[in-house]
Amino acid sequence: MTLSALAAPGSAVARIRWLAAPSSEAWLEQALAHPELLLIDHAHCERKAAGAALQLMFRYPGDAALAAVLSPLAREELEHFEQLLALLERRGIGLRPLEAPPYGAELVRAVRREEPQRMLDSFLVAGLIEARSHERMALLAEHSPDPELQALYGALLASEARHFGLYWVLCEQRWPRVRVQERLQQLATLEASLLASLHPKPRMHS
Repeated sequence: MTLSALAAPGSAVARIRWLAAPSSEAWLEQALAHPELLLIDHAHCERKAAGAALQLMFRYPGDAALAAVLSPLAREELEHFEQLLALLERRGIGLRPLEAPPYGAELVRAVRREEPQRMLDSFLVAGLIEARSHERMALLAEHSPDPELQALYGALLASEARHFGLYWVLCEQRWPRVRVQERLQQLATLEASLLASLHPKPRMHS
């Protein structure tokens, strides 16, 4: 299955419900009030997403089918990173380190350490992060007063949907759907509770 086919409209993958709760209005207010900080953080998120895909490839070096899916995913994430770097440069904004909220680290902590549970959880955590990114980019595409940012976030929606669809397909290829759905529900509940406990900041995942 190609990357472009993973989240085709009407497909079973496209109908999977990843998120247990929507983003808050407080987050959207922060994001719209500080677009420069959000762009910097978004660039870091794309870089981290590429790194996560590569890390899985290195963790499972004998899985050629996995590498065949994650290698193009990592390249696409890096293309998005480069796209954001170019936008930051055009706007005279320097890329710099930002304090990361504990969102990602706490989700990774929930990953079980024994295989094959570790692989399943790793796929689902990566998919959850992609799904949350997709949901928030849709909000920004709709509500940003900046036409260039509206276009940026709108253009990224299809690829973000492919990415969380990709991680779902990787799960279904290896485990029964009921098992995947049960674990996704648990992790999605955790993800929503993490966001509810964090003070909203101009970050993609706060």
